[in-house]
Amino acid sequence: MARRDRKGEGARAPHLYSGPLYAGLTVGILGGSFNPAHDGHRHISLFALKALGLDRVWWMVSPQNPLKSAAGMAGLDARLAEARAVAAHPRIEVTAIETALGTRYTADTLANLQRRFPKTRFVWLMGADNLRQIPRWKHWTRIFESVAVAVFARPTYSLSALSGKAARRYIRRRVSVSGVKGLARHRRPAWAFLRNPLHPASATAIRQARASGL
Repeated sequence: MARRDRKGEGARAPHLYSGPLYAGLTVGILGGSFNPAHDGHRHISLFALKALGLDRVWWMVSPQNPLKSAAGMAGLDARLAEARAVAAHPRIEVTAIETALGTRYTADTLANLQRRFPKTRFVWLMGADNLRQIPRWKHWTRIFESVAVAVFARPTYSLSALSGKAARRYIRRRVSVSGVKGLARHRRPAWAFLRNPLHPASATAIRQARASGL
């Protein structure tokens, strides 16, 4: 694992009653299984903090992604612990707040978060692979209608994602690169594609390497 500054490893985790702590802040939410968390997640988060002008990035560790098999999924506590060790940054906060909310789908989670954090601006962060498949998500259009969305380049996925159903549907609401610093303030729907430096890390590859004892 690459060497990094481990300052802030004990950063607080947002919880159901922490809304006042985030009043006036812009928070990027990177949701996923984090099975496991890796340097690619951290790489994207640091890029997002700077490129989008975010105050915080939350790694929202999902109890169980509805589109993924539970087979091979590490326990939630283990995934949270590893995510905290990998994040190691005072402005990256790891949370399982979805568990406390009792929500399963991203659209419902975001709606709940906006009710509990009414003075916080949220940006949904996702890779180009998820932009390509997001039409499979339940109530996926509600995600675009409720929060700004930032999409990050990922090897082999970007071209097909930008010609996919979601990108075509919201083509007129795409924000230019010059406007991404204020993405969270744009009238929704608003989304942007960021050509971030690519990172080779893959959760699938890490799991396979661990399984083979490498």
